[in-house]
Amino acid sequence: MAAAADGLGMFGVEGGTEPVRTVVTRPDIVRGMREVGLGPGAVVLMHSSLSSMGHVAGGADAVVDALLEVVGPAGLASVPTHTWGTVNARQPVFHVALSPSIVGRITEVFRHRPDALRSRHPTHSVAAIGCRSAEYVQGHELGQTPCGRQSPYGRLCAWGGHVLFLGVQLSSWTLVHAFEEWAPVPWVFDRWENLYTVLEDGTVIPVPSRRHTADPGCRRDFPALEPLLQRHGLIRYGRIGEATLRLVDAAGAERLLLPRLREDPDLVLKRRARPVV
Repeated sequence: MAAAADGLGMFGVEGGTEPVRTVVTRPDIVRGMREVGLGPGAVVLMHSSLSSMGHVAGGADAVVDALLEVVGPAGLASVPTHTWGTVNARQPVFHVALSPSIVGRITEVFRHRPDALRSRHPTHSVAAIGCRSAEYVQGHELGQTPCGRQSPYGRLCAWGGHVLFLGVQLSSWTLVHAFEEWAPVPWVFDRWENLYTVLEDGTVIPVPSRRHTADPGCRRDFPALEPLLQRHGLIRYGRIGEATLRLVDAAGAERLLLPRLREDPDLVLKRRARPVV
């Protein structure tokens, strides 16, 4: 009401063009995460967009603090810290400590926390904080694929974890790449790359790794899986500010999708002619 009385209407400044954003605080984030189903002891991998919520007081640090508060000391919080867009055959070196995450501000702030551990895979690393975090990220670089069974993605399913989408669509769902690998679908890889990981102490280790296909004919449509998840009760919804929350049962999704991918390798492809059922 005060804004309207001042003649500002929906805008931040008179005559301006910036709409007023919802103000979101750390308690708001904690409340939203709890209401969607996260709690003490949870194992979670979070895909996120900071700007999706509105104006977050405290920025990305407030989101990280809220997530850690929700899962508590007995839980495990993790985020993707991917570098697939910057590490490749032309620039094959990944620095565990220095290579920035390309998947959002929250993930970059998370990985810089003093107690965060980052896995060593050159393109699909994950950072984790909490109970069993060292075990969670261990050996990611040894599997020769980005999302193998002995990666954080495999452990997320094996440990009864969840995937939280904070203000982003299922198009961000890296775990489905893991399902593609585990099936395996015949088109999932298209080349080998000789990559290298530089550890925190400067040690360089070779990490030959298969690359997920870049064939335009293999573009994925992960959001098309959402109705299927809904029908099987594997996705829950919530809200924080202007952002929609989606919480997916990782092991349940594996049980649902892996047999379907084995039967129909084109299940998640945009070229698919019929709906996902």
